[in-house]
Amino acid sequence: MTTPEGPRPGAATGSGETVTLSEHDSKTLLAQYGVPCAREVLAEDRDGAARAAAEIGFPVVLKLCGDAIAHKTERDLVRLGLGDAAAVEAAATDLLARARPEDGPVSLLVAEMVAGRRELIAGLVRDEQFGPCVVLGLGGILTEALADVAFARAPLSRDEARALVERLDAHHLVTQPFRGEPAVDREALADVLLGLSRLAGERPDVESVDLNPLIIAGERPVAVDALVVLAPERKPAPEPRPLPDEETLRERFRPLFAPRGIVISGVSAHPGKFGFVTYHNLLRFGFEGALFPIQRDGEEILGHATYRDIADVPDDAADLVFVCTPAKVNEGLLRASAAKGVRAAFMCSAGYGEAGEAGRERQRELVELCDELGMLLIGPNGQGVISTGKSMCAQIVAPYPPPGRISVASQSGNLVSAFLNYSVQTGVGVSKALSCGNSAQTDLAEVLAYFAADDETDVAVTYLEGVGDGRRLFDAMRRLTAKKPLVLVKGGVAAAGQRAAASHTGSLASDDRVFDGIARQVGALRAATVEEAFEWAATLACQPLPRGPRTVIFTTVGGWGVLGADACAAAGLEVIPLPEDLEASISELVPPRWSRNNPIDLAGGETRDTVAQVLDLVCGHDGVDAVVHLGIGIQAATAQVFRTGPFHPDHGLERISGFHEAQDRRYAEVAREVSERHGKPVLTATELVHTARGYRNAGPEAVRDGGRVCYPSAHRAVGALAALVARARFTKGG
Repeated sequence: MTTPEGPRPGAATGSGETVTLSEHDSKTLLAQYGVPCAREVLAEDRDGAARAAAEIGFPVVLKLCGDAIAHKTERDLVRLGLGDAAAVEAAATDLLARARPEDGPVSLLVAEMVAGRRELIAGLVRDEQFGPCVVLGLGGILTEALADVAFARAPLSRDEARALVERLDAHHLVTQPFRGEPAVDREALADVLLGLSRLAGERPDVESVDLNPLIIAGERPVAVDALVVLAPERKPAPEPRPLPDEETLRERFRPLFAPRGIVISGVSAHPGKFGFVTYHNLLRFGFEGALFPIQRDGEEILGHATYRDIADVPDDAADLVFVCTPAKVNEGLLRASAAKGVRAAFMCSAGYGEAGEAGRERQRELVELCDELGMLLIGPNGQGVISTGKSMCAQIVAPYPPPGRISVASQSGNLVSAFLNYSVQTGVGVSKALSCGNSAQTDLAEVLAYFAADDETDVAVTYLEGVGDGRRLFDAMRRLTAKKPLVLVKGGVAAAGQRAAASHTGSLASDDRVFDGIARQVGALRAATVEEAFEWAATLACQPLPRGPRTVIFTTVGGWGVLGADACAAAGLEVIPLPEDLEASISELVPPRWSRNNPIDLAGGETRDTVAQVLDLVCGHDGVDAVVHLGIGIQAATAQVFRTGPFHPDHGLERISGFHEAQDRRYAEVAREVSERHGKPVLTATELVHTARGYRNAGPEAVRDGGRVCYPSAHRAVGALAALVARARFTKGG
């Protein structure tokens, strides 16, 4: 037998770098960390197994046990429900005969038969990027079939341990009574997860732990199988680079986002060149500071004089240099800029880390230089930086967004542009936007930490592919989400690595599953698409957080309401039965044919003021947390048909068109007003966001003019509402 401190000599299996403990030795170790295990005894032969079974009490489980035996079920080395000594002796004889030479020394493990219909898998894995992670999922035969698992980075708090079970798709199987069995004792389950978390910190030589199955016996979790793998030669992971404190970050990024002046290197007279485009955009959108375009011939560009050399720029007049020049001249350029007082560089120049080993060496030298100069470096190979508070569009691609409170960072420059396009489209504005490029010196983690410190940022949205230093990214996301919402899109999911056999924790720990668990743990909201991500961020920026998931759908057309209710159910929102007092109040306003249910469908019985009155009644009710308002813009669409036909403006069409458009504008304004007054989200959706060319529907336009998103479908509105609910739960510690 092994002691909890390590394996017995000669027990190594596999590559020679890891050591597998027997099931019994694994449980001995885990018991020291509070993991409850089934009562069991080791026996060397059939007679000893029979005596042990009698001591434990029938029925029992019998297994062939050894350090080199990791997958007993696959090899048919487990016998269940043995009811007497004769059955144990026969099973022992059979199991001993199945031993292989490569198994090494074996014994018989006799254990109590733990009763319970529900099985979990729990364990510990060490992710290359994020470090030790605790895993919980549906276990037993469902592990491979469903892969319903959740991950969280260790160390865990008790709240994080409690919350882990809620992240399972089928958590209700254990968190609620099931087929006559009670709900799991959540504190006992949390104790198991906290024990694994503590083990991860105290035993860096533990490579992985599998508890499968962890049977829910009554309401208590009990480990009936366990596997611990050691890596005795593992070296402790280096500590991540610490993130600067908030004041340091604000000062470090000030020259980038609030420069007094900008030096633009490599400005060209050719409108297809990056230097020209950047200079044009800074002029076009009215940058508030001074501009110093550098053009070696000193020719006039866009009607403005240029500087032949940075030496001609006044001292301390510029804080930022935007670099569009070839890599070979950039060292001198940066030194000259620093001599003039510049403290930040945005570099769109290529030819660095993306350009082979020679480029990587140039990039290392670039970072060393900027560190020496005390200069913040963004890039190289980036697309630009935007700061609407300074009317600054130092960006080589369009568009420039309206000002607002969302900040954007992306490892892809093109996707910065995509986020900005959605800002222009929805009218919900942006404070800052940044393309990280190669992140040679300043990584995404530091940018997110800056957004946490930035007083002009209320919501952050990001796109990332590479995680880099996962623990540093984890720290940055956690710092940010403690204060503000973070919405993210992760690329490269289809290429995420997968481990080998799907019935063990290591195999379940695909790169994407671990990342998803980390995102959920820190409260980041993970969207599937860039479009969805910006809508969620915009919703978080312009709507109040709900108190809970209780939702009412208010529509003028029944089919939309049904689809909206289906979307709510799929998103985990609660479409509540209409409260009796609310039903009575609405019935006083409309004819009896209305739906009298949730979704609310007025069935055409509304008059001039009814929609506004019902919105106020619903939003103001104590039993309602959120409202999804469907169908705006229908009247304005009718007006558009009237206005563009041959009979307008006669026959009363001018008057009725004006009335229809005014009504839809009024509905949008009332939705915003009651939302703000009652402090509850009211989300407005209609496919009429997209209208005929050249026509702007008054309903969606009024939503946009009010600073809110008008969603093109009920499903999109419900998805955004679910993000609001998730953020509200996170802020409450749920």
